[in-house]
Amino acid sequence: MANHKSAKKRARQSEELKVHNKYFARTARNMIKVLRGSTEKSEATEMLPKVTSVLDKLAKKNIIHKNKASNLKSSLTTHVNNL
Repeated sequence: MANHKSAKKRARQSEELKVHNKYFARTARNMIKVLRGSTEKSEATEMLPKVTSVLDKLAKKNIIHKNKASNLKSSLTTHVNNL
């Protein structure tokens, strides 16, 4: 356990940030799951920009790697185009 005041504060901050990041990553995964499960092209086409935007924001904040976001966007776009 941390002994210094600053180390204790840093431990608290990192725990809060971990919970915050986990929430946004989980939300993005759920959006991706819904998009991949959709069978209607119009619905999927409407959802794609929203999911893409969320992935870009996660990559910008280093919650996920930028290449992972790019790969996900690419595969989702391919999925929507094949519907």
